[in-house]
Amino acid sequence: MNPHKVTSDFEEVLCDYTGSKFAIATDCGSNAIFLSLKYLGIKNKEITIPSHTYMSVPCQIIHAGGRVKFKKSSKYLSGAYRLKPTPVWDSALRFTRNMYKESQYMCLSFSGPRKVLKLGKGGAILTDDERAHEWLLRARYHGRNPTSHLSDSFDMLGWNMYMPPETSARGLLLMSDMDKNEDIKQEYQDLSNYNIYKEQKGTLIKQALSDTAELIEK
Repeated sequence: MNPHKVTSDFEEVLCDYTGSKFAIATDCGSNAIFLSLKYLGIKNKEITIPSHTYMSVPCQIIHAGGRVKFKKSSKYLSGAYRLKPTPVWDSALRFTRNMYKESQYMCLSFSGPRKVLKLGKGGAILTDDERAHEWLLRARYHGRNPTSHLSDSFDMLGWNMYMPPETSARGLLLMSDMDKNEDIKQEYQDLSNYNIYKEQKGTLIKQALSDTAELIEK
């Protein structure tokens, strides 16, 4: 018996509801953003986000190797926004029927008491890219293939970011009664006031210059 089949079933239900071809369930929405950015390869690239957003978003951009640029915004955030210029969306405040946008990576969050789908903790990535789907499935689960670890052949480094079966089971139960829903509106701090998200720029630029110097020497 495969204990993770319930997660596959939950992902299918997410696809049916959102209109996405594929869904990859994760342990939280923040890690859904991180994995999407890692797949797209944003090292040393500047990513623009609203100045008022949840603090995990700039954290994940930096952890994925990017640089954060804040665009002045209202203190209230509603629905979804794109991490420009990438096709990755922070959709933590949106979970509506047929919400999926073609050729995008829409990152859902089911964590916390204010979300539409309240799982306590959890997230998902919506995509229509089959190659990305295959990579993300393995990346979230230590780089593993869908088989026993005793018979697996390891050729990829991954992360411990998968959704536990117990969470998926709760998701299936709640999705059976899911309606159309509306976007959530949430107030956030102005993160552009904090140097921690700006200090990383200099570090990444120095690293980029160092990498370039090494290539020239070779």
